[in-house]
Amino acid sequence: MTKERPDMVVAVTGASGYIGTRLLRNLEEEGAQRKLVAIDTRPLPFPVHNITVHRQDVSESIEDILQRSRVTTLVHLAFISRRGRNRREVAEIRQKNQDALRTVLDSCLRARVRHFIYLSSYTVYGAHPDNPIPLTDEAPLRPTPDFPYGYDKFLAEQMIDEFARQHEKTLVTILRPCIVLGPTAANSVTRAFFRPWLLGVLDYNPPLQFLYEDDLARVLTIIIELGLPGVFNVAGEGVVFYREMADLIRSKLVSLPPLLAYPLVQLTWKLGIQRESTSSGLDLVRYPMVLDTGNLHRATGYRFWHTSMETLSAYANFRHLNKEPT
Repeated sequence: MTKERPDMVVAVTGASGYIGTRLLRNLEEEGAQRKLVAIDTRPLPFPVHNITVHRQDVSESIEDILQRSRVTTLVHLAFISRRGRNRREVAEIRQKNQDALRTVLDSCLRARVRHFIYLSSYTVYGAHPDNPIPLTDEAPLRPTPDFPYGYDKFLAEQMIDEFARQHEKTLVTILRPCIVLGPTAANSVTRAFFRPWLLGVLDYNPPLQFLYEDDLARVLTIIIELGLPGVFNVAGEGVVFYREMADLIRSKLVSLPPLLAYPLVQLTWKLGIQRESTSSGLDLVRYPMVLDTGNLHRATGYRFWHTSMETLSAYANFRHLNKEPT
């Protein structure tokens, strides 16, 4: 365990979520902080040593919580990732995410939090046929407006960039992870990708990257302890091609020409037959978004414990072992 730093108090919003729980466990085991502060509307699924838990929606000010605990670092994970069923719902979710982020940033400023860390997404780069391989941290952000998750993360980054310019004394870090997986993963990504059958676009077999859940928790812990500002891509070593993934997770891959695949997915979405993605989601399995993590390696010296293939295999094996008999 790292030697305790009596001046470090770490707060995590969205602490009861998938990434939040992995981070809290890693901080408890390896972190140098004096105290942890968890903020979420839901209770923590397990006990954590030396932690203060607050059941609160971060759309309301958390300034008092941060001040009373003398928080020095805040990791903002709270985010509504659910896809709205129509334009009104998409707009409502987007507004809630922006309002919550604005409130958290304002609370951090007023409570004099020294370091703000935000978990963005590789999808801010957008899935485009002319994407360079790999994408560096400095690559232009071109999210697809029809893919709300990536576009909302992009809008969040814009707000955070403006905050960082106006308040230079506050350290700001943005992480852009690829798909995060592990034995306990259960989210919109696993629901969309890991099914008995997968839809592909004919003649396209893009490389995919996966990040092991505990690797992400370790990266966050290192950045917290170093007080490291900047923007960093985060992804496991190597790639897994889409067809390889289908074979590994034992899903039947059905590849259709673009002229058939896109209207079919859009129709099934509108009819409510499937709720995972609109046709814009097909771009993610058509065009590559491969991340260059050199900047992260140089800044932290961290080497990932799991490759992309090992990460996918760990999830697939756990899924098959725990599959309910039919």
